[in-house]
Amino acid sequence: MVTLTALGLFLIRLVVGVLFIGHGAQKLFGWFGGYGPKGTGGWMDSIGIKPGVLMAVLAGLMELAGGLLFTLGLLTPLAAVLLAATMLGAIVKVHGANGLWSTSNGYEYPLVLLVVVIGIALTGAGALSLDALLS
Repeated sequence: MVTLTALGLFLIRLVVGVLFIGHGAQKLFGWFGGYGPKGTGGWMDSIGIKPGVLMAVLAGLMELAGGLLFTLGLLTPLAAVLLAATMLGAIVKVHGANGLWSTSNGYEYPLVLLVVVIGIALTGAGALSLDALLS
């Protein structure tokens, strides 16, 4: 029998993980309205994250791999570290100076994602995860 807790953790991992996969695919492949490594890298260069293309590829890989692991509930602490690192970078380098609220391009959304991935890492991925199946 599936508990409500297991279902709740699964739904959180599914939505947040798939969104991270999408953000990674934007950076790596230009999918879902993204700009790919060259476009994202140029923007990263322009805000002082250098070398831009390399950093775009690294961020994209962290989001894609972390999002996939997070969605599956596989190696969840590693997934959380990858995703938390990208959100900390986004908060510090992109959104922090704009204040909290997303209406001003602030760090509200990256902060929520950061807390969600850390919270799941601390509580565990739940019974509906590969971590639970393999343990």
